[in-house]
Formats: sequence, C-alpha cells, structure tokens
Amino acid sequence: MDLVLTALIASTITGGLTAVGALPVLFGKRPSERFNDTLLGFAAGVMLAASFFSLIVPSIDISTEMYGVGPIPALIAVFGILLGATAIAMMDRLLPHEHFISGPEGIASEKISGVWLFVFAIAIHNFPEGLAVGVGYGSGETDTAFSLALGIGLQNLPEGLAVAVGLMAVGYSRMKSFIVAALTGLIEPIGGLIGGIFVNLSQVLLPWGLVFAAGAMLFVISHEIIPETHRRGHHQRATAGLMVGLVIMLFLDVWLAA
Repeated sequence: MDLVLTALIASTITGGLTAVGALPVLFGKRPSERFNDTLLGFAAGVMLAASFFSLIVPSIDISTEMYGVGPIPALIAVFGILLGATAIAMMDRLLPHEHFISGPEGIASEKISGVWLFVFAIAIHNFPEGLAVGVGYGSGETDTAFSLALGIGLQNLPEGLAVAVGLMAVGYSRMKSFIVAALTGLIEPIGGLIGGIFVNLSQVLLPWGLVFAAGAMLFVISHEIIPETHRRGHHQRATAGLMVGLVIMLFLDVWLAA
C-alpha cells in the first residue's frame, strides 16, 4: 500500500504541473505557434526517451532476472508494447473527444459540449503518463521512477501551455482555457493509481506493466504530439525540440539511476 500511495502522490504532482505550465496564458502575450510547436516537440522527446530508458529497458532487465536470457523477455516487451498501444488506440476510437487538427471523434461526440470534448482528448493523452509514473513507483525502483516522474513533469509544463493556447485559438477565454488545461492533468493521478495497483498485484505483472505504459506513450507520441507539431510547418523547430527533450531525459535517467 505504501508503494501504491507513493505512485498516487507522484502522479498527482506530475499532473499538477500541467496547470503550472498553463499559467502564462493568464498573463501577457500569447506564445507564438512556432514557440508552441518547439515546446511540444520537447515534450515528445522527453516521452520518447522515458518510454525506452525508464520503462522498456527496465522491463527487459526484470524479465531477464525472472526468466533468464532468451526469447521470453523480448516477447514480453513486444506484446506489452503492442497491448499498451492498442488500449490507447481503442480509447481514442471509442471515447468521444475532439482534436485541434481533426475535429470531433469517437462515439456520440456531437452530443457533448466542445469544451468537454477537448478535456476528454487530452485525458486520453495524459492517462499513459500517469500510468507510467504509477507503474514506476509501484515497482519499487525508486531511482528509475524518480527520473521518469521528473521527465514527465517537465514535459507536462509545455504540454499544459500548448493545450491552453490551443483552446484560446479556437475561441475560449484566457481563464476558461487555463481551467480546462488544468483539469486535463487530473487524469494522471487516476492512471498513477491504476498503474501502482496493477504492478503490486503480482511481481510477475511488473515487466508487463512497464512495457504496457511504454506502448501507450509511444502511441500518443506518434498519433497525437508529432502530427500536432508538424501541422503548421514548423518541422525543424519541432524536431530540434524533440532532440533536446530526448537527450535531457536520457541524461536525467542515466545520472539519477547511477
């Protein structure tokens, strides 16, 4: 229970940083689209590095300790990643939500007000992040979990700003944009709690939980974040942001786990 509680607290803190990131929309000028896409690219880079160095690699190491060298650790990684990606793909397909790019999606989306569709869209996006933090802390691997939570917390800052700016761009007021962006961070403690409970049910589930969370995050990176950063033509800045985010997360993971 201590590990589950720690997972819940850590994911609550990382989710709360989404609101911190959205604060600038209440003051001063709105950030440029180019700057916004650079920050989103940074977020994608952090998530990409976290998926591999904080989730997939530890999962393979734990599986190898359990089952020895051979195909089993690799198969757990392969199927766990695919399961995580499939789960988020099904949520994206079935839950009503709205993207800035493609508009309303999911079942019966026309019956729900626009602001809630945006909340649901970002909730689908944020759930894997909370899940990853929950699995990390639920595993008891404190060093790896801390670097993972730190990285996800860092990427939630530009993510919160991007959501708020996007809402302002489609006509919402500064205050409403901030409130909605802040609300989207609340899904992370839910994901954290689920992840913490899941990996504490049995030690056998731990490597599966790690790669499941990684697969969910990788789906979000490819399906949501990178297309969003490229849709306005700021490819080079978004890619530069991704590379910076990736190497910073790599540095943090290696340094803090040493």
